[in-house]
Amino acid sequence: MSFQALIAGVGNIFLGDDGFGVEVARKLCEQDMPEWVRVADYGIRGMHLAHDLANTGYDLTIIVDAVSLHDPPGTISVIELDTSGDPDAGLLDGHGMEPDAVMRIVSLLGGRHGRVLLVGCEPGSLAEHMGLSPAVAAAVSPATDTVRALITKQEKELTCALASPER
Repeated sequence: MSFQALIAGVGNIFLGDDGFGVEVARKLCEQDMPEWVRVADYGIRGMHLAHDLANTGYDLTIIVDAVSLHDPPGTISVIELDTSGDPDAGLLDGHGMEPDAVMRIVSLLGGRHGRVLLVGCEPGSLAEHMGLSPAVAAAVSPATDTVRALITKQEKELTCALASPER
């Protein structure tokens, strides 16, 4: 199968709930995944993520991160990111990259990133300390289930596409 997916856990473990994506990636690394799925902890290395996306050309990228949507702490959201923006728009900060900035770098590098989903969790605390707040820690398992469901859905879509006769 030539389809490739990346699950990228991002965040800063020294800023409380910002370490959510890193913890989800760690949990997912302990589980069996299809051979076409790569799970990686990128932490705060947005440039590394951008280079990996540009060099590999994943068909699906699932970014797992803390995201503030003004929901109660621990709320899980799945958002499809609009990656059609101007790659030259805005300044890029290599130390604190949001997903849209990472995708702009991928475009600037001449790469492709395919479909990009964000599995986000509403943080409770982004103060300087290690460890997740209770509400966000409780959301890690549901988030891993959400990511696995997205992968299973993609796998079913691929299986159906391969099984359907060409017209």
